[in-house]
Amino acid sequence: MKRTFDVVVAFIVLLLCLPLMLVVALFIKLESKGPALFKQQRIGKDGRLFSIYKFRSMVVGAEKVGPHFTSDYDPRITKGGRFVRKTSLDELPQLLNVLKGDMSLVGPRPNVPEQRSEYTEEEWAERNKVRPGITGLAQAVKRSQATPVERTQLDLEYVRKSSFLFDVYVILLTVKQIVLKGGN
Repeated sequence: MKRTFDVVVAFIVLLLCLPLMLVVALFIKLESKGPALFKQQRIGKDGRLFSIYKFRSMVVGAEKVGPHFTSDYDPRITKGGRFVRKTSLDELPQLLNVLKGDMSLVGPRPNVPEQRSEYTEEEWAERNKVRPGITGLAQAVKRSQATPVERTQLDLEYVRKSSFLFDVYVILLTVKQIVLKGGN
């Protein structure tokens, strides 16, 4: 049921957001040099590598000149990138990852391989039992303010409670987070 829900919702949202996505892509291209889309290797279900798609919000080559995480005033983030990150518009291309089966709408956010060292063997195995998501419990509760320890705890809580109704709850919390707190 979860996979069917993911595919149907991702397809509908992708169709509805296509004009917006074209505007965002054009905005990114006009603001800075480089492609509108950013592709990066991430860890998926069962530890499988896949390429995640996002709208580029940082300067080209940012991953080569800084850490895998960003701070509020990271100089690698473009002016327009601040906006697309704050509004979560940068995440829209991940609907393609959902359609491909690499991701789900809800699940722990997919890690970059460098984050492996932040987990114990047991945590890593448990966390990767499910498909990573566009949003997850950590994003719905703490957004990007969670410490690595808090994020791990919330990701593991999601895996343990994972169900269709819990996914709906996390989606509603995420919408509330974006609308009421402006994405911060």
